[in-house]
Amino acid sequence: MAAPKILAIGKTVQDVFLTSDEFDPHQEGKVMYTHLPLGLKMEVEHVTFGTGGNAGNVAVTLARQGVHASYMWTLGLDPASETILRELDHEGVDTSHVVQTNKYQAGYSTILIATNGERTILNHRGVSTGPRGTDLDFKAIAEADWVYPTSLANGGLDLLRKVIDYAEKNDTKVMLNPAGPELAEPEKLKTLLESVDILCVNKEEMQKLVHGETLEELVHHALNLVPVVIVSDGPNGVCASDGKTMVKAGMYEDVKVVDRTGAGDAFASGFLSQWVQGKSLKDSIVFASANSTSVVRYIGAKAGILHKNVKLHDMPLHEQPLK
Repeated sequence: MAAPKILAIGKTVQDVFLTSDEFDPHQEGKVMYTHLPLGLKMEVEHVTFGTGGNAGNVAVTLARQGVHASYMWTLGLDPASETILRELDHEGVDTSHVVQTNKYQAGYSTILIATNGERTILNHRGVSTGPRGTDLDFKAIAEADWVYPTSLANGGLDLLRKVIDYAEKNDTKVMLNPAGPELAEPEKLKTLLESVDILCVNKEEMQKLVHGETLEELVHHALNLVPVVIVSDGPNGVCASDGKTMVKAGMYEDVKVVDRTGAGDAFASGFLSQWVQGKSLKDSIVFASANSTSVVRYIGAKAGILHKNVKLHDMPLHEQPLK
């Protein structure tokens, strides 16, 4: 049986992570640092280079899990773009749908990691395609079994609509884990969901789309919009349903959080990597939780992504049929 083909679409970035004892949360964690004084050099203990961006993170999880993962976006000839392509190629991601010209430039993020694992991100968006998806080859969507669009930069909802419409016309399934540009207009986003097969968001994001106070209520209401729903709530766990059963799970494992960058991508793509290979809702959630837990133990979005055939342990989880 051939491996499922999944196309991830969206921006990728070069990341530089800075860690220092000076990066200490204050005022109950609501303020990152006391001062970044002008004219003064501050010491950092560690500098770590990596690549990130939602779509790139997703593609790496899929590739490590034996799925045929492709990546499509616009990149430049700058060092960050070259680094991103080199790392994706090294991971076995098909980058033949990347458009690389000197009119584009990869994004760049400097990430200051607080002593509790939270972070402040100084982000340069780079230069990428716009709402019409100029230079992107949309025929690549028709060649895939699934498409995973996210973090579409300046393309926003207009580009998302174009991707989803093309997928629907070509019987390509869609998983959506919307990022900031797509969540900025929740009512417009909601109109696209009838063409989405899996929706994965956190509790606050789902409350912009449907009514509900508990995870269970939100999942029940969202099932009127999409066939498979996943709603996460950080350390409080996750609730998911495929319309047949509902799974509610706690934390996979209580680990020391080093860096939360990429945890959401690891969860959503971890779920999809198992679901497309015929795993149950329960087993897909367990792997998603394990993948996310592994990622936060390391600096960077990709270092902790799990490889195929990793051994997993049980986790707090309850499954019941829907009434």
